[in-house]
Amino acid sequence: MRWIVLSSLMLLAACDPQQVADQAGRRLAATVVLPVVQLDMPTPLAQRATDCIVRNATAAEVQALARDVAVVAGSSTKATIRGIALRPEAGACFAANGVPQVRT
Repeated sequence: MRWIVLSSLMLLAACDPQQVADQAGRRLAATVVLPVVQLDMPTPLAQRATDCIVRNATAAEVQALARDVAVVAGSSTKATIRGIALRPEAGACFAANGVPQVRT
C-alpha cells in the first residue's frame, strides 16, 4: 500500500501543470479545427489533418482556437487554421499520415 501511495505522489510530481493545460487546450482546439477541415475532406482524413494542425499550432494559436469552442468558426479562425496547415511541419505530418497537402 505504501508503495502505491509513493508511486502516485511521484507521478503527480512529474505532471507539469503547464503541460496539462496545453494538452487540454489542444483538445479544445481540435473540436474547433475538425468541423472546418471536414468542409474540405472526409472525416477520417479530416481527423488526421486536425491532429497535424493542432500539433503544429503555437500556444497562442491554441488559445485563440480554443476560444471558438461552441461557436461557428469565423474567417479569422479559418485563416489561422489554414496558416498552420501551410507550414512545412504540418505538411510533413500530412504526408506521413496520408492527408493531401493544402494548396496555396
